[in-house]
Amino acid sequence: MISTIPDEILNFCKKAFGDVYSFRHASGGCINNGGMLETQNGRIFLKWNSADRYPDMFDKEARGLNLLREAQAIAIPEVVEVFAGKEYACLVLEHINSSAPAEGFWNNFGRQLGQLHKSEAEQYGLDHDNYMGSLRQINDQKQDLVSFFKECRLTPQIELAKRDNKMDVRGLTLFDQLFEKLSELLIDDAPSLIHGDLWSGNFMVGVDGQAVLIDPAVAYGHREMDLAMTRLFGGFNQTFYEAYHESYPLEAGFEDRFDIYNLYPLMIHVNLFGGGYYQQVVNILKRYT
Repeated sequence: MISTIPDEILNFCKKAFGDVYSFRHASGGCINNGGMLETQNGRIFLKWNSADRYPDMFDKEARGLNLLREAQAIAIPEVVEVFAGKEYACLVLEHINSSAPAEGFWNNFGRQLGQLHKSEAEQYGLDHDNYMGSLRQINDQKQDLVSFFKECRLTPQIELAKRDNKMDVRGLTLFDQLFEKLSELLIDDAPSLIHGDLWSGNFMVGVDGQAVLIDPAVAYGHREMDLAMTRLFGGFNQTFYEAYHESYPLEAGFEDRFDIYNLYPLMIHVNLFGGGYYQQVVNILKRYT
């Protein structure tokens, strides 16, 4: 219902898109409110949250989406507007009509992701920080993978977990032991443009039956980070991995490295949700140390 949209956001939409007719709330999402808004100028996808609690979140997301679109490798929603008010901020995107996967969906998806990862940079990181979920993601630029993964991905989450008493001495000791071995466990590669939060909830199937990526946590990282994330919450179809490997082959032993990379999203979940995620982290650390 339109009444669920804060007045500040609704007034912005009326000024930008004319009369507003209806709003259909989207399911899922634990940070933002969002859904399809029917306006005088057509359908848009609107998402909003607190401007104070998540400063610049939508500006960062818009920059990430635009960076992914520039690669012209896979479908990405067009950014229409970004608005920051006194209490609320919002992001307006092209509305994606969803449909069933077309024949060859997973094969195409794998190849398209491989093409995206061929967009490369000279350094790991990005020229600005952004968000992973509701937490700040540090993107300081680094010349080598180990420094980037340790200093920009794992250490900030470890420090946050220590502050909030979500990690014990055992976990801290295991992370110290892992850090001593990281250079032996990880393989440097040209920094690739990655989605950064590529689990099954962050892609849609567009009207053409092909994948559309949403809700990124963009950076130039190791491309195995994206592939590792696809395995974290159930995994993608095996055809996806086969097509990716055929289009952009991975270095031997990549499956052994996936759980190392997944320590980052798991630590995000430890800090956001606690629960059993910490034990998953400890189990992975024990296996590699």
